Amino acid sequence: MADDPYNVLGVAREASADDIRKAYRKLAKEFHPDLHPGDRAAEERFKAVAAAHDLLGDPDKRARFDSGEIDVGGQERPEQKYYRHYADAGAGHPYHSNEGFADFADIGDVFSDLFGHARGAGRAGGDESRGTFRVRGGDARYSFAIDFLEAVNGAKRRISLPDGATLDLTIPAGVRDGQVLRLKGKGMAGIGGGPSGDALVEVHVRPHKLFRREGDDIHIELPITLAEAVRGAKIEVPTTSGPVTMTVPKRANGGTRLRLKGKGVATGKSGGHGDQYVTLKIALPDKPDDELAAFLARWESENPYNPRVGMEG
Repeated sequence: MADDPYNVLGVAREASADDIRKAYRKLAKEFHPDLHPGDRAAEERFKAVAAAHDLLGDPDKRARFDSGEIDVGGQERPEQKYYRHYADAGAGHPYHSNEGFADFADIGDVFSDLFGHARGAGRAGGDESRGTFRVRGGDARYSFAIDFLEAVNGAKRRISLPDGATLDLTIPAGVRDGQVLRLKGKGMAGIGGGPSGDALVEVHVRPHKLFRREGDDIHIELPITLAEAVRGAKIEVPTTSGPVTMTVPKRANGGTRLRLKGKGVATGKSGGHGDQYVTLKIALPDKPDDELAAFLARWESENPYNPRVGMEG
């Protein structure tokens, strides 16, 4: 028998939806098969965590589980109370009577009223599908890490699932960290011919050593030489779609921020893009330069100035 999903995720029965989501993310990362190749125990634990989150992460399923309508596998619990009552009442029982069944000549009609929304269309035609209980399969939830540039530019990836199956995933350009992608019909199989559920893939974006994202804009810090800052220059700047040439204005200070229009993330609106912002950082040579130091000393004595004027408390 499967473990109680609350115990699997290590949360209390009164845990909030956010607590459940956080517990799932932590355990999914800890036991993901990609981090434990060949470890059967970790794979089974990952499956259990995913199944528990599929049940408790859905408010409707959680409510039905808590009320005893479905079991830990998400399956309907059989209706037993009517059968148990009459089975326990023998012929000599003071409450036993066959007359009570007259109103239930076709017990299937009772369940038709209760669960008609889940039946196949064959009931009306009187064929063999009469009384068939059709249930949509549950959604399968996965967690998947991608590189920063894949998130910005889009990509196609194949995901290996715990059971050995694979999913082909199209990552749309501009996907955000924590965004959930839905793959229709790629979840758990339905019951009684019901449709399959969906696969819900939560995307986690790895950080990049150069680029940082804010909304639909990209930010980068770019080192420039002292000469480029003083005299201005045309320099090559990396962007998420490849290097471009940018003009550094004369007398550019460290901290100056320049904009590369349209070099940000795809917004999804009429093919638009955010911008890339380049913050300049003046970088001196790694090797000490006595000639440069002597020149600056002479220049400073002839052109004294204080860039911190006005900053006194």
